[in-house]
Amino acid sequence: MLQMADCPFCIPNDVLRGEILYEDDLWYYVTMIDGELKHGGMIITKRHINTPFEINDEEWSRLHELLPKFKSFIDEHNPHGYNLGWNINPVGGQNVEHAHLHLFGRFEDEPLAYKGLRYAFKQPSNKRQPKS
Repeated sequence: MLQMADCPFCIPNDVLRGEILYEDDLWYYVTMIDGELKHGGMIITKRHINTPFEINDEEWSRLHELLPKFKSFIDEHNPHGYNLGWNINPVGGQNVEHAHLHLFGRFEDEPLAYKGLRYAFKQPSNKRQPKS
């Protein structure tokens, strides 16, 4: 399994934060310990690849099988909704160059409940300026 010596998501480097709730030969699920959103985690490829565009057919197939299991970890907290998404490349918000899928439970009493992933894209302050 390909790994990068300084990658915080490559398990053999032993710098991963959070608790691993599931692991197999292709994927693992780790709880998130940073940020304000609780009851979520990351689904991370065991193989060191930078983006989901590099995921192979076997990995996609297994992810499809495992997604309900990963959702069940969050269901224990009775969320009212979910967010599931990839951040890809630095401009897309990816901070660690290792493919990982975020999965979070969302709750009615959150200040940004009902906003969803598109919220940031709908803000007038995020509008690109025309090139001169």
